[in-house]
Formats: sequence, structure tokens, C-alpha cells
Amino acid sequence: MIADFRALNTYTVPDRYPIPKIQIALTQISQAVNITTMDAFKGFHQNVVTPRARKNLRIIFHCGVYEDLRMPFGIKNAPSHFERMMNEIFPEELSEGWLIIYIEEIIVCSKTWEEHMYRLSRVLTKIQLVNMKISLKKCHFAFKELKALGHVVSDLSLEIDKTKVAAVLLKTMPQNKKEIQSFLGFAGYYRQHIKDFASIARPLYKLCDKDTVFEMSVDRVKAFESLRESLTTSPLLLMPDFKLPFKLYIDASGDGLGAALHQVQIINDKPVEGPKFFISRQIKPTETRCGASQMDCLCLVWALEKLNYFLEGCVFEVITDFTAFKSLLKMKTPNRHMLRWKIVIQEYRGNMSIVHKDENIHKNADRLSRWPLPNNIDNPAYVPEEASPQIPIEGISVTDLKSTFFEKVRHSYTQDKNCSILCQLLNKDCKGNSPIHALDEVWKKSYDEGRFHLLDGIIYHRTKHTCVMTVVDRSLINLVLKECHDSPFSGHLSEDRTREKVKTCIWWPMWQKDVAEYCKTCDRCQKANKSTGKRLGNMIQIQEPSRPWEIVHMDWVAGLPPGCDRSYNACLVIVDRFSKNPIF
Repeated sequence: MIADFRALNTYTVPDRYPIPKIQIALTQISQAVNITTMDAFKGFHQNVVTPRARKNLRIIFHCGVYEDLRMPFGIKNAPSHFERMMNEIFPEELSEGWLIIYIEEIIVCSKTWEEHMYRLSRVLTKIQLVNMKISLKKCHFAFKELKALGHVVSDLSLEIDKTKVAAVLLKTMPQNKKEIQSFLGFAGYYRQHIKDFASIARPLYKLCDKDTVFEMSVDRVKAFESLRESLTTSPLLLMPDFKLPFKLYIDASGDGLGAALHQVQIINDKPVEGPKFFISRQIKPTETRCGASQMDCLCLVWALEKLNYFLEGCVFEVITDFTAFKSLLKMKTPNRHMLRWKIVIQEYRGNMSIVHKDENIHKNADRLSRWPLPNNIDNPAYVPEEASPQIPIEGISVTDLKSTFFEKVRHSYTQDKNCSILCQLLNKDCKGNSPIHALDEVWKKSYDEGRFHLLDGIIYHRTKHTCVMTVVDRSLINLVLKECHDSPFSGHLSEDRTREKVKTCIWWPMWQKDVAEYCKTCDRCQKANKSTGKRLGNMIQIQEPSRPWEIVHMDWVAGLPPGCDRSYNACLVIVDRFSKNPIF
């Protein structure tokens, strides 16, 4: 069933919960070496609609009236509500800065393989805990370069996803304003990649005005073809390094404002200056009355506000072709516009220097839309439905468990009192009085909770998220501890991370205590984890007093209710160590 909720959306109070900015999210991804993306399966449908809201989602059907129990698509506040739900599930991960959530898309970033596996385990554990469904077809695990948010992202560069642009190449000339708006929205999504976007797209934006009659003139056709070609030949954007200085190129003209953020980085032992971000906008009607000097100041202020995420706290040069820029900022009697702009610029003067240089500046545009094509053979971006994805494997750890291992586990059960009793209970071979009372307290508690299962002579211990083998032989336990802590693929993890790995392998009573003891007695960990703080002083024993009031103890008791005659809310208590006599 399909419902049209446009009438309901007009009466819906907007939910202003913030959605992450795509460009900031892409910058966060760029700082990672290993990237994993996951997509919530039919994300909005995983939100339960409250009984109070269901009456507003009723659908009149020829067979009756139906209510949505799950959040349907097409609701005005569905994205904001879903984003809030996802942020409440992963508050710690988001605050640590390595998890990015853009509505239903989950992105995990890290710089090392071990760190990535640990973070991925945390995210998947919470996903399982809240019973969220993930679309496996849209999951990409531990890639160094992958497609995310319509871009191809790596730790070095950012480029347009060519499979998205391929749809534009197959589209014919727009036949109405709606198709023009759709094309401009699609191209505007990649505005940061395209040189001279504002000047190229200007005729098409004018065509979208209400009072303009739709007609594809020569200049508009040329603008459409030029913009479409620019999408396919856009340059790579280097990922920013916030430890290095930036270069901000600005320029203002009668058509609009433009700025380009560049940076010089060392690539293959050679200094390379590459673009990081392109921005531009058209001039507002009220700004057409500004002179050349005011336009350049306006352009700088606008660029600083738009690129604040990159420039705040970083050293950068402002490169402009306006010769009087420095003297303009030193005016003693500026007008009200210049005074306001001067205050904004002064916030960056400690890290900003102005350089005069004639340069060509890149310009771009705005807005967002999509322009899809059918997934068939005629589409260059065609992907076969049954194509099996190729997943790179960066490392494999193998432990050879022969049949003797399991025989040794079964044999160890016969030597252990608790395991012998459990085998009898789980096989229901008990006759007469039940031997449950003979179990130790830890085993009895787990048995009463129904955590033990017997399969092929092996006892398995089940928890909410795991079901692992029960092992009581000390040599086998030491083997697992060594594999989870000492092996090259474990790398002497911390106590918490070692505990997380052991938890997914085996179970035995008091296993957490044994893991802590194993990590504390690890010779290599103790040598590597030396204390770097100051040496602690020796404790001094207080001598017993020989007479009253030779040694006293004092402390404050605060938070008391104020008295009737005085407004005191604290009390100083003094106790004699010899006689224990107090004074208040």
C-alpha cells in the first residue's frame, strides 16, 4: 500500500534535530585508513510509531482502514527522528569521533587493523542489542577506499563517484524547468569539485525563475553541456592535513563570490599544492550596490564563515587580487558594513596573513537532488544483481584445532565434579535425588538460569549475545589466553580488549579474574607499560599521642540545613586522637 502524506506534512511541526553536514563527515572519513560502511535495512521501518501518532497515519483502503505500526517513508520528520534514535544508540562512539551516522548509513573509521576490529565489534554489539537489522548487500567492511555519501573516499583524496555521474551522461536535454532544477541539484551536490561552477550554471539558474519562459537558448544549451562535461572531468580533492597551513584564494565579481581552499602537501617526496574545497554563491540584489572594495571584504567574510571548520585554529594565507585589501582593513573611519566585517576578520588575524597575487579562482553552486537511471545494460553504471562483492582480507589468524582437542575437552569433564554432574543433568540420566545441590554456587546459578547446553558431548555456555564452549582443563585455558593476548594478531591487548576476545571463545568459572591475572603477569606488557609519572612517596605512620590534644583530627560536615537563628550550613568537627573527645 502506498499513501500520500503531503497534506499531513503541511500541518506537521518541523523537527529541527540536526543532520550531520556531508562535507564535515567526509573530512572525518578521510583521516582513517580502514573504513567500514553499513546501511540500516529499510531504516525508517525500524522505528515504532506510538499509539498516539498512529491515528494520523491511517490509510483508507477498499478493504478497510489501516494504521502504520512502523514509521513509513514520506513523513516530514522521519529523517530527524531516525537520526535522533541512532545518536541515542551510539552516544559514546559519536563523542569519540570515529563513528559517523548519516541517517541510516553507519560509517566506522580507524587507523589500525586492531583498532578497527575493536570498534567494529562495539558497533555490532550495540546493533544486536537493540535488534536493529542491517542490509548485508550494502555493507563494506574494512576498505581503504570505498564509496560513501556519493563520493569515493580514501585517506589521501576525495573524488566524485563516477557511477553517479554516468547517469547524467545518458540524460537528454532537459524539456522543462523541473528537469533543469533536478540537474542543477545533482550537479550542485558536487559543487566543491567543479571549477567555475557559478559562472557556468548562471544561465540555467536564471531559467528557473518563475517569470522566465522555458526556452533552451544557445547559451543555456552551452551551459548544460559544459556543466555536464565538468562533472566527468572534475579534479581530485586532496584530503586536508590540519597540521599544515592552508591557502585561501578569494575573488568577487559582478556575477558572484568565490573562494578556493588549497594546501601544499608532500606526496612522493615532492611538495604538491592541491585543492581542498571550492565554494561560491551568486550576489544578492541588495549587494549589487556595493563597490569593488566592499565586494572583496564581503567575499572574505563569507569565505571565513563557510570554511570555519577548516580554518579555525589553523594558520592560513588569504590570496587576493585586490591591491588595497591591507590598507582597507586599517581604515580609521569605516562604514557600518565594513566595521561589522572587520570585526569578523579580526577573529582570524592571529593566524591569517594577506597576500596580493593575480590568480584564477574556482567557483561553485548549491542544492541537492538525485537523477536516477534504471539499472540495465545500457547504463554505464550497471551493476549485476547477483554480482558477488570482493572483500579484501588484510590478515588471517589460524589455530589448528584437531579432533584430539575436543576429545581432551570431553575427557576433562570426567575429571571435574561440576562437569560430570552437568552432563548427567543435561542428558537427564539422573535417578533418585537430583544432584543439583552438589554443584558449586557459580555452576548452580548458571544452570538455574538455563545457560548450559549439551551437544556432541561438549557443554556450551549461553549468554545474551554469545554461546561458547565450556572448558575446565587448565592447559586448554592457557592456550586460549595465549591466542587472545600473545599472538601477533592480538598484539598484547589491554585487559578489557583481551576479555572481549576471550568472551567469544570459551567460558569457565571465574574467567574474568583469570584474564585479569594473565594480563597483569604478562612479562612483555609489564616491561612496555612502565609508569611515566613521578615516583610516589613513602607512607608515614602517624605516631600515637601520649597525652590529650597532642594530635587532633579535623573535617568539615557540609550540606546541613540552615538553623533557625543563623544561616550556617556546615559544621567543623575536631576529635582528639588520644581521648576521642569531639568538639563541634
